[in-house]
Amino acid sequence: MSDTSQLFTRQSDAYSANRPTYDPELIAWLSRQAPDQSLAWDCGCGSGQATRDLARHFQRVVGTDVSAQQLAKAEAGPTIDYRCEPAEQTSLADGSVSLTLVAQALHWFDLERFYAEVRRVSRPGALLAVISYNLSQITPEVDALVNHLYQDILGPYWAEERKHVEQGYRSLPFPFERIDVPPFTLDAQWDLARLLGYLESWSALATYQQAHGSNPLDPLRERFHQAWGDPAASRRVSWPLTVNLGRVS
Repeated sequence: MSDTSQLFTRQSDAYSANRPTYDPELIAWLSRQAPDQSLAWDCGCGSGQATRDLARHFQRVVGTDVSAQQLAKAEAGPTIDYRCEPAEQTSLADGSVSLTLVAQALHWFDLERFYAEVRRVSRPGALLAVISYNLSQITPEVDALVNHLYQDILGPYWAEERKHVEQGYRSLPFPFERIDVPPFTLDAQWDLARLLGYLESWSALATYQQAHGSNPLDPLRERFHQAWGDPAASRRVSWPLTVNLGRVS
């Protein structure tokens, strides 16, 4: 597996500033499926985008991540406890968690050990929700440029685990009783600067920069301006979500 702490440490500022937040309706829906709202665990929480959403619905939330730099960017809250811990071995108490959420992070974990940890910390009837999303949808012209950057330029610089995101985690084991989830999307209203900031947060872009000493986005900026139009104009940016939801037995 890739060294995830190093991958995302390099991009911690861009990640915390430019990553989209999750659909509040999705987080609310997940909270209603849990056996109660006493404790949620946001595993691989990064800079806490989903952790803050969970805190609106649960009495307590624990967010864990292996990157101390990412956690340092996370917004604190009176009911949120951030801990620098691996997904496979946490300080959570046995039988304490009602909902475990993994947002865009499952592909980094040792799954056998992580699933054992989920079973250990889950209370009866608890849920495991795994969310992933791939590339955004904006306009055909902008999407073509994003795909060009993603595939043609950065393709060799993505970690091997990225293929699981592209596949919606279909090839990863999920040994829990599955629960049907209605369709959800991750939506944002962004101007061009925010989109470019998001692209700057990609781990493969940081790997490319480290290898070549240059930003692969720079030669494309003018083309992005042409495709976007007025850079201050706000456009809808949408990511279809894949949500795997299971009941932990």
